[in-house]
Amino acid sequence: MTEPQIDYAAVFRALPGMVALLTPDLVYADANDDFLRLAGRTREQLLGRYIFDVFPENPNDPAAAGMRETRESMLRVVDTGERDTMALLRYDIEDPERPGVWQEHYWSPVNAPVHDADGHVALVVHRVEEVTELIHARGGRDRGDRGRVLEAELYTRARELQEVNERLRRAHAREREVALALQAAMLPAPGPTGPHEAAVRYRPAVGALNVCGDWYDLVDLPDDNLAVAVGDVVGHGLAAACAMGQLRSALSAACRVADGPARALEALGLYARFVEGAEATTVVTTFIDRASRTITYSCAGHPPPALVHPDGTVTFLDGATDPPLAARPEHLPRPQARLAFVEGSTLVLYTDGLIERRGEDIDKGLDRLAESLAHHRHRAPETLADALLGDLLPASGTTDDTALIVLRL
Repeated sequence: MTEPQIDYAAVFRALPGMVALLTPDLVYADANDDFLRLAGRTREQLLGRYIFDVFPENPNDPAAAGMRETRESMLRVVDTGERDTMALLRYDIEDPERPGVWQEHYWSPVNAPVHDADGHVALVVHRVEEVTELIHARGGRDRGDRGRVLEAELYTRARELQEVNERLRRAHAREREVALALQAAMLPAPGPTGPHEAAVRYRPAVGALNVCGDWYDLVDLPDDNLAVAVGDVVGHGLAAACAMGQLRSALSAACRVADGPARALEALGLYARFVEGAEATTVVTTFIDRASRTITYSCAGHPPPALVHPDGTVTFLDGATDPPLAARPEHLPRPQARLAFVEGSTLVLYTDGLIERRGEDIDKGLDRLAESLAHHRHRAPETLADALLGDLLPASGTTDDTALIVLRL
């Protein structure tokens, strides 16, 4: 039997109900016919445009929350790769024929991911069912007592769901505030670093649930030497922030007694096996020796530090890489490598939020970092750190935290 040849583009356009496809940046990639018809927009008015430029919030309703709730739901899908079913919400739409006239609408949305071959979220499916007629009487139409009772019950339930959703949003916001405060307490500005001039930056992820477990640390060693590290705990929220604090403190102590970065990471790996949420944490540690002008480093699954030389060439410290903490079933020694530097070079350590973008090979992010470092290499660490963030982070923020250390050698 011959299998039918299915035109999936035609199937998508003919799907009953409102369905749209958006990129992870929340830009319209496609929309079916029902979506265009019921939203009152043409295909040209949607495709290639940011969703909330097409459908902004009603400026006449100070309590409106539809845009914020929809954005947070979509970003959760992009971040977690899981479907997100939203509570019933009110989201008014401006009449395309009468600018400034807003029409009241109630919606029941579901957002779901479409994964690419590498498991990343390539598209967000945004399916919406309009339930305005069930919530609010329109045009004085007589639907009988039973219809009016159903309408009243649905409207009451919608209001209850909105209140529950708002309470959850506030709880998530409080969790984010607590996690950020915890991170700020454990990630202070660097103290004296001997002859080294250093700058540190931390940028939290966007979204109420996206506080992560990134950290940085600078540890004074004898003879004006220095240990510098960054790490990234898997997960979000308070649990990740708490695990981060324990690992940061443990690594700081290990660097003071270990005879090199590999031994420090070995000790940290053993400790991580007993810390909830610490599995698969990535971290890189560097020991800087002023007398020999060398950097000794060891990396546990983390993006490589970058060394920019005075002439603008950039070397990535990728010669001693190993799996993340507690990723192996058994404990094994970790590698380390050594690299010479000249005075005036700059060492940069960072977490993946600085360079990684969904659906993009990591080498592109490393290339952008190298280009920015070469361009701004003569700047002092403080202004160089700001320039890197300005060049590499999207203006709208990212769904992952970013920790950054810039150290003039």
